[in-house]
Amino acid sequence: MRGNSNKGFGMFLLFMITGAVLGGILGEIIAGSGLLTGLTPYLVKTVSIVDMAPTTINLYVVKFVIGVSVFPNIVSILGIIVAILLFRRF
Repeated sequence: MRGNSNKGFGMFLLFMITGAVLGGILGEIIAGSGLLTGLTPYLVKTVSIVDMAPTTINLYVVKFVIGVSVFPNIVSILGIIVAILLFRRF
């Protein structure tokens, strides 16, 4: 047994978000440089998964604007996979 009982869902979510962000940054670096010229359009092409328009909630004291958009690219998905593997490993 590896001791996975002390890892919570919050830590798993943190690993996934970190992997997605770092993968997205790496994808932008690849797109800006001359590396992998033939593969770059495929690696950095984004796909819309969730695109919820901003909604305004006015409480007359505080105004909230809430909206969610998720546009991952292949490199950020690979970052999520690596993060999951690292989470399971440690």
